[in-house]
Parts: sequence; structure tokens; C-alpha cells
Amino acid sequence: MRLDRRQLALLLPRIADGVDDSPTRKVLRWTKVGVWVAVFVVTLQSLLLVAGAWRNDRQIEANMGVAQAEVLSAGPRRSTIEFVTPDRVTYRPELGVLYPSELATGMRIYVEYDKDDPDLVRVQDRTAALAIIPAGSIAVVGWIVALGALIGLVALERRIDESGELRLGASGR
Repeated sequence: MRLDRRQLALLLPRIADGVDDSPTRKVLRWTKVGVWVAVFVVTLQSLLLVAGAWRNDRQIEANMGVAQAEVLSAGPRRSTIEFVTPDRVTYRPELGVLYPSELATGMRIYVEYDKDDPDLVRVQDRTAALAIIPAGSIAVVGWIVALGALIGLVALERRIDESGELRLGASGR
């Protein structure tokens, strides 16, 4: 199914030419605005997630230290670790370790950390590239949901009669 420009224009919030702007039409138009705002916020959040991971990687790589660490607790989104730097200072990063997937409690791993900020630490050889698929998936799902909602709103708009009221039922009344 290919959409032309006229069909794509229906997805945008707009006031139709030559039609009274009834309260029902206003609600549908503002609902479209809300859907567009939500999808852009989700897309921006996904882009910022990848940009933040990339920035953290650059910061670690600018002044990198490497140490062996022990995984104190492991989870799919957050794992806490403890490591000792070469100058014998023990750190337990408050926010855990970056890119914590596939870790288990008690594991001994190597980590890379920022010597100027040892709370910024990642599992060795893991980079921001690991954030692209989850962030992209969030954005794609957001767009699919938004397009479904917008198509539903267009269908509702088409059911509004000349008086500005929504027609219900198969007979149009």
C-alpha cells in the first residue's frame, strides 16, 4: 500500500477548507497534535539515548583506565560492580556499569573507566553500538503506534457529518 501526498496530508492536524470547525473536529485535531508531539518526543529520546552512550564512550576513551571488577548484583538494565584502581582505591559506581547485559552475580570481568570520574565505567570492549538496536526499536514501535493512532483518527474524521457530529453505526445515524 502506497500513500500519496493527499493521503499523507490527512495525517496532519489541519482545519478542512469549507467545513465548520465543530468541537468534535477540534478534539480530533488536537488529538492528532498530541500524537505527533508524542512520536517526536519518543524519537528524540531514542536519539538522545544513543548520543549519551556515545558521549560516555568518548569520555571514557579520553582518559581510560582498565581494572578487574566483581559483579555484585546483575540485572538486564543495571548491574552493580566493585573494582580497585591501580592506586588501590576501591570504587562501587553508584549508577552501576554501562552495557550490563549477560552479566551474573559473582562474575569477574574487566571494565574500562574514566580515570577522572571512576563512576563512569563500562564493561570492557562494549560500546555505544549496543544502544542502537534498543533505541531504534523504541523509535520504530513509537512510529508504528503513532501511525495506527493517526489512521484511526482519520477514519473518525471521515465519519463526522456536516453538522460536526460523529456518525455511529452502519446506517450513518
